Amino acid sequence: MAISGVELKGSWYAVFDGNGKKTKDLSASAVGDLCGNGSDFIVFLKGSWYGIYDEGGKKIKDLAVSAVGEFENASGNTIVFKKGNWIDTYDRNGKKLNTRPG
Repeated sequence: MAISGVELKGSWYAVFDGNGKKTKDLSASAVGDLCGNGSDFIVFLKGSWYGIYDEGGKKIKDLAVSAVGEFENASGNTIVFKKGNWIDTYDRNGKKLNTRPG
């Protein structure tokens, strides 16, 4: 199922599928602040951890901010972080795919 958007409504994030239908509510206090979403995952920042969740609200992986750096964007099936002078690309499962100078 594709994610078409994630919206904060009060203290809950509403997850919408490709048809614009709400499929899941996630508590903002539980998941943290929305960073972005790809086609089938969502990235949140809570404290010093990025949480990657699937479209059903199940946590896939946690990544430490100290390890991966600053969130840049999420698109398709990848997440991009910037750490120092490097740009790292990760997949939705938190596996590093590529590193390049940034």
